[in-house]
Amino acid sequence: MTEIQKYNFENGAQLAETLANHVSEAVSAGIAARGRASLVFSGGGTPVRLFRQLASRPISWGDVTITLSDERWVDEDSIDSNAAMLRRELLSGDATAAEFIGLKTEQETPEEAETECARRLSAIPLPYDLVVLGMGTDGHTASLFPGAANLDKALDPDNPRPCIAARPPGAAQPRMSLTLANLLNCQRLVLLISGEDKRRVLEMALESGPVEDMPVRALLRQSDVPVDIFWAP
Repeated sequence: MTEIQKYNFENGAQLAETLANHVSEAVSAGIAARGRASLVFSGGGTPVRLFRQLASRPISWGDVTITLSDERWVDEDSIDSNAAMLRRELLSGDATAAEFIGLKTEQETPEEAETECARRLSAIPLPYDLVVLGMGTDGHTASLFPGAANLDKALDPDNPRPCIAARPPGAAQPRMSLTLANLLNCQRLVLLISGEDKRRVLEMALESGPVEDMPVRALLRQSDVPVDIFWAP
């Protein structure tokens, strides 16, 4: 069973400060162990406070490589781009020294870009020192969505591919996502959620039921990597 530790906070600011400490410690450990740290972050609005906290931390950013858990297949000038949000909220000031590996390529579709994206990801030191993921109210994480056509491949723990094209049902844009096996190639994993709705979804995910119905269950049921759950209202 997964080693799960839950951290509940009174507000988002308190959560962001504590999680920033968590990330800083992971970076220091990675640099001490092999001279370079690697981090994976989710997109969306939930981690913005964390990014703003981290941007002001005295971290050895020049020794850090960062990538995303997933990306919408849009250019970086789009408001829907996770890379644009990361550059705006985190990669400023001293943090611009960090190496950022984006998932969006010049290919027209994410399916055509899987090989190029995998090549980019191969340059990142593994295991990741820390992976910070979010969760949707449908139980998805990264871009591993219930009902996606290739979800079985994305969730296959033996899938050697680091990334996979994703076309969530009803979504406006296709996406690129790290596979479950790649996400779990880490020292520690954080699930970052906020709000009462998502706390109820998390409680459902911790109950029995098919992983395919709530892909976040794949993180909560594996036995390889400890999971820290950070929640605030």
